[in-house]
Amino acid sequence: MKNFKLATLIVLMGSQTVFADQAADVAKKLANPVAAMISLPIQVNYFQNIGVDDDGEKWATNIQPVIPFELNDDWNLITRTIVPLVSQARIFPGAGTQNGIGDIIASGWASPRAPTESGWIWGAGAVFLIPTGSDVSAHKWGMGPSAIVLKQNGPWTYGGLANHTWSTGGSDKVLEDISTSFMQPFMSYVTPQAVTVSLTSETTYDWEQEQWFVPINATVSKVGKIGNQLVSYGGGVSYIAESSESSPKGWGARFMLTFIFPKK
Repeated sequence: MKNFKLATLIVLMGSQTVFADQAADVAKKLANPVAAMISLPIQVNYFQNIGVDDDGEKWATNIQPVIPFELNDDWNLITRTIVPLVSQARIFPGAGTQNGIGDIIASGWASPRAPTESGWIWGAGAVFLIPTGSDVSAHKWGMGPSAIVLKQNGPWTYGGLANHTWSTGGSDKVLEDISTSFMQPFMSYVTPQAVTVSLTSETTYDWEQEQWFVPINATVSKVGKIGNQLVSYGGGVSYIAESSESSPKGWGARFMLTFIFPKK
């Protein structure tokens, strides 16, 4: 009986070690936006102090599936679609509350399956803006170029994502064109326990209005399991370093839950 218990303990310890190694590897792949792994991130963001009176607030839940496709032995196509579910209130005096599906952002990057000789990973492609026509929509179609470059060095991942979107058509009720640059520098550290500490910004510059929006996000997440489902969960804070009168100001919050589907 003692030998049986000892053998069982050894098996359990071995399986835990295997999962810890797998979880750390998955966490590192999640830090790479062009990793060939299917995932379903759900990101909940809270913003406050919106509008000239700083009285508005906004919840934005981004559902953003990432699906890779193998183009050939050397190249992958990585797709990411962001569907925002928005609830906002008092964003300007008398505005009341608006709820709806925000405009969808669909991106695709062609990326070499192997890093460069110096270890850099990159992808190039396009971004598309798809209006939903809701109360929180800009009612404009748009598109433009997009690119990613990053490097993974041990537990560290650092790099950046950038795109630019021009409006290509849309509702005649909205006269303003769209010309927006998006820049997302990022840096993260993955521990052997599959805990990821990240620092990133999701900066936009509106060329039509000549306005910056510069949030700085610090988050902590961990890879684990819900039943048999591999997930990453975590949260953090956002600080708005620069914004316009109509944009959020001060501090915000972010919560993340990602469903992960690694290749067998």
